[in-house]
Amino acid sequence: MPDQTSLPYQSYSAYLKKRYGTAAYRVAVDAGFTCPNRAGGRSGEGCSYCEISGARAVYLDQTGPEEMKKQVARGVKFLTKRYDARILLLYFQAYTNTFGSVDELRSLYNGCLELAPFRELIVSTRPDEIDLPRADLLASYRTENFDVWVELGLQSVHDQTLKRVNRGHDSAAFFCAFELLRERNIKTAVHLIFGLPGEGRREIMESVRRVAALRPEGIKLHNLHIPVSSPLYREYLKGSVTVPSAARHAEYVAEALTLLPPETIIMRMTCDTPSARRAAPLWVPRKSAFSNEVVRLMNEKKERQGDRFPAAG
Repeated sequence: MPDQTSLPYQSYSAYLKKRYGTAAYRVAVDAGFTCPNRAGGRSGEGCSYCEISGARAVYLDQTGPEEMKKQVARGVKFLTKRYDARILLLYFQAYTNTFGSVDELRSLYNGCLELAPFRELIVSTRPDEIDLPRADLLASYRTENFDVWVELGLQSVHDQTLKRVNRGHDSAAFFCAFELLRERNIKTAVHLIFGLPGEGRREIMESVRRVAALRPEGIKLHNLHIPVSSPLYREYLKGSVTVPSAARHAEYVAEALTLLPPETIIMRMTCDTPSARRAAPLWVPRKSAFSNEVVRLMNEKKERQGDRFPAAG
């Protein structure tokens, strides 16, 4: 794997090591949240690409608030024993982790933060579940020595695509939520999916440009995966949906990195749905191999992250 200091992009691991002077590790928590796109009178199936487990970490086999203490204890024990972890980050990962009242959320966040000497609170959620009261709640945890991150799922800036995949919100909801978080100095990582139905290179790079203009602190890039438990799987079986190859996704990522601000942290470049739950693509490279390919493509063109930022058009 390439030396992190020589990479042509700002890697998440290098950022964490620079910030804390050593490696930092996320302790993932599943608090038993659901999603407004599955509950509350919407379709019931959620986004068409989403599997039943809602992006739950593979080791979180039990869910719900009553399991949080056990989850944190297991996570801390594992990371400490295997990696001698000293810097721990609390990560609310599965489903929509602001889908509740402010009082409920405060109780959940406080309960977990008290279980270990965490240095960050990281909350993954949807744009339509960030409003003024919840943004204020998240901001209340931020101090000079304690960061709050929100991972905000956008996936595409194209409303036609968002409707096509039954996302349940439009792009305006994302820009509104992003502004609420930015006004409160909450660090935000934006999620984009490359290869959604009906989107090719032009649409993908337009999403990247629109997000880049916001200068987000972080970004996660995913290649479209089709889990066997997702609604999109039915379309895949009919032959009406395809997914980009690993090679094509690497090309997309290498180009996208040149369009992003040079300081934006690249937190993820691929999706990692376990093979037992993944219908397509049938083969995916290891993260290290994929990273190596992105680096090779960028070095071949003598490009670095931010070389084409800001981009016209």
